[in-house]
This record gives sequence, C-alpha cells and structure tokens, in this order.
Amino acid sequence: MRTASVLFVLTVGVALAVGSRPVVFAQHETAADLLDGERAYGASCVTCHGPDGNLIAGIDFSRGQFRRQFSDDELVRIIRTGIPNTPMPATNMTVEQASKVVAYLRSLPATKKSSAVVGDAVRGKAVYDGKGNCASCHRIESAGSRVGPDLTRVGQQRRSTELEQSLLDPAADIQPANRFYRVVLRDGTTVTGRLLSHDTFTVQIMDTKEQLRSFVKTDLREYGFAESPMPSYRGKLSAQEIADDVSYLASLKGR
Repeated sequence: MRTASVLFVLTVGVALAVGSRPVVFAQHETAADLLDGERAYGASCVTCHGPDGNLIAGIDFSRGQFRRQFSDDELVRIIRTGIPNTPMPATNMTVEQASKVVAYLRSLPATKKSSAVVGDAVRGKAVYDGKGNCASCHRIESAGSRVGPDLTRVGQQRRSTELEQSLLDPAADIQPANRFYRVVLRDGTTVTGRLLSHDTFTVQIMDTKEQLRSFVKTDLREYGFAESPMPSYRGKLSAQEIADDVSYLASLKGR
C-alpha cells in the first residue's frame, strides 16, 4: 500500500500547491528511492520531528511546511551538516541518502489523508475505550491486553495516515513485529497468536490468552502466517469517530 501511495505521488505530476507556494517533485525519484528515504527518516529524524513531521513549531512536513522555502540542495546540506547553534544535528548520511530523505519529505503532502474531518484526541480516547473496544487487544502503558501491538508510543512510530489506514484497512500494511502465526499440533489442536520469533527449527508466539508458547516445528502438523485479527472499522465508526481515534493514537508518545 505504501508503494502504491508513492507511485501515485510520482504519477500525479510535477507540482502540488501548498498554500500559495508550489512544491516541486523530482521526476527521477523512484518508488524505491522514496521508501529508502522513509526508512532513513525513521532511523535518523523521527525522534525529533515525529512520524508526521509536525513536532517542531513552524514545521510540518506532511503539509509541505518548512521554516522557509528551501531548495532540495539546501535541505540535503542541512540534513548532512545540521544547523549551528540549534538542536538540528549533523548526520553521517551521504549526499545520495540525504537526497532520498528530501524526496520523501517532498512526497508527504500528496500522501496525507484526504479526509477533511478534524479529529479530537479527548473524544478519540472515549472511542478507544468504548465503541472501538481497542483495549481488548491493545495495551497503553499498563492498561489493556498484550495480544495485539503495544500502542504506548504509537504516535512516535506511525504517521496519522498510517493509523487511519490501520483502522479502515488493517490488512493493507502489517508491520513485521505485528504478524500473527498459526500452528496445528499433532492432535489437531490449533494455536494462533502474535509471532514473537521463529527460525528453522522453532517458533515462539503469544497466544490469544496472552500466554508465551514455544513449539518445535517437527512436532507440528501445520504452521504458517495467519490473518491479522484486527477488524476494519469501516462502517462501524463514523468519519468523525475515525478522525478522533486517529488523533488520540497520534498523541500517544510514551513517557
């Protein structure tokens, strides 16, 4: 799904209006380049700027907003050398790596969710706790279940558009750490749970009762990845409730 979004960015054209300023996309950047840029951003930039690039006042990469209008070359230089007397540090990125990060930043406004509904984090917590019944699978701090992914810091790990997609189309983009696995024992008993680790000989999962289970593959009748139990909330929650829930999840940065 991310690849499809990136290809859309490359297809729609050269410029996207942000306010009254055009943002120009480099046509030679490929989908693979943008995905490389996303990974580099996640490794080096997300801690300070956040997944949506909006944690620093006056900057919002998801809307194409910088402190001023920079050229690509200027942004590459800033990423590599930092900005003196500011919290912006230098990195050890090559020009090629920094260029891919810049291409990724330029692509963000076009992949931002199209919904015009503005969410409210307070209402979103009520949706999470109530109608969404999210705590039955997920955990925040010390409250909730361990069956699904821990959401304590999800606002630092996922972009708002990714959180929205997880609610509407959860099977579209499953992170490796969140995959579910199914094993069938020799007696026909089936055990399903979140995959913790596996190798040539063994597999470890956390089952739906939050029990840690380890299996030797030669003792199993069947084993393999399973569909995620995460339901789609499309049609179950209103557009406003989805926006509110996303706003609440995006606010979860841990302590």
